Parts: sequence; C-alpha cells; structure tokens
Amino acid sequence: MPGLYRDEGIVLRTIKLGEADRIITFFTAETGKVRAVAKGVRKSGSRFGARLDPGSHVALQCYRGRDLDVVTQVESLDTFRSVREDYDSLVHAAAMFEVVDQFSPDREPNPSLFRMLLGALKTLNATPSPVIAPAFFWKVLALEGLAPLLDACVRCGESDGPFPALDLTEGGVLCVECGALGGRRISPEGLALLVMLLGGGLHLVMADPPSIEVINEVEILGVHAVEHHLERRMRSAALL
Repeated sequence: MPGLYRDEGIVLRTIKLGEADRIITFFTAETGKVRAVAKGVRKSGSRFGARLDPGSHVALQCYRGRDLDVVTQVESLDTFRSVREDYDSLVHAAAMFEVVDQFSPDREPNPSLFRMLLGALKTLNATPSPVIAPAFFWKVLALEGLAPLLDACVRCGESDGPFPALDLTEGGVLCVECGALGGRRISPEGLALLVMLLGGGLHLVMADPPSIEVINEVEILGVHAVEHHLERRMRSAALL
C-alpha cells in the first residue's frame, strides 16, 4: 500500500530518468530490494548531493508508489571512501552489487544478505583484499542453498579424493574418474581455499593469503557458479 516508510539501505545502481531524475536501486535491511525515483538528483545543488551514488550506505525515507517509490529524505551513513578511491576495490564492489541485485526479487526482505553485503563493504574499505569478492560470491550461493558439496564426489560419492574438478550443474566436486568425464578444473590449493571461505575462514585467509593465482582461480569459478545459477552473464565479470 502507498505510504511513507523508513529503512537503511545500500545503493546498488542508478539509471537516468528524464532530464534531472534518477531511478535508484537500493538493497535495504527491512524491505529488501526497492527501486525509487530521486527527483532532481542530477541538478546542480540537488539536496541529495552524492549521497545516492552506487555503494553509498544511507538511511532513507521513501513514499511507496504503485510501480516506483519516491525518495523523500536521505542521510549518509557511510560512503566507503577507500573503496571508491581504489580501482580494484571499486570493481569488486560493483560485482558484489550486481550479484545482490540479480539474486534479489523486489521487496523480499533478506536481512542476512544485507548484513553480508554491508560487512563485505566495511571489510573491503578497511582492508582491501582480492579474496573478499570471491568469498562473497560463494557465500551468497551458500545463503541461497546452492553451496557445493566439497568433501565427496557429487556424482559417485567417493570421499577419499583427490577432487580435481567441480561440476556446477550437479553442485559439487568430482573424483579423478568422474572428473575425467567433465567439470571445471580446480587445483588442490583452490579447493582448500574454497573450503576455508565457505567455512567462515575469510579473516584467516586475509591474514595469510594464498597466491593471487589461487585467489583468481576461486574467483573465476565463483563467477561461473553465479552465472550458472542466474542463467545469465555478469556484466561486471569482464572487469575482474
């Protein structure tokens, strides 16, 4: 129903509307993903200023409309300045925003995902690391009930290993025999990193990171896994 509401949100993306407005996509703590018009935001001297740039963490008040809401008030909570000023961090943040946007239906609250995104941004802002985004991709999949089976072959049940491949369709690792028939290659180091990330060991990994080659391997697999389940390509993946 139409009416005013307040929430806390992160700006995922913006698109131009008319001569002076923008449609802002927020991911909010209590309402989920909402799209709202910020009127006059592109005019010089707009009362919203830069508070509605992608990545901004804001307290907002909106008027709920039939199709699009209307932003009436915005207060900046955090701009994540260090993320904005570092190209690699900004690219990884954009990829996280795209993942959240694509996995989130409109107006379906997901407080766990909101906390996960906010925590990832705070960590990226305080301690830039290339492992944060791949960890986020895999944790979102786990939150959606799509975590891969990593301790036994998903096809035959073999539990002794090694597991040199990952099958995105069946949702888990493959033993040597099953992996010879297909799947995406994963190194022992990549598998160990994936186990750590899905087991909540991000801070341990950040304190003693593996090689960038291993991190990139897990990131690429994470992108492929996200794209597989979304059944679409990630536009931001080309920049990673």
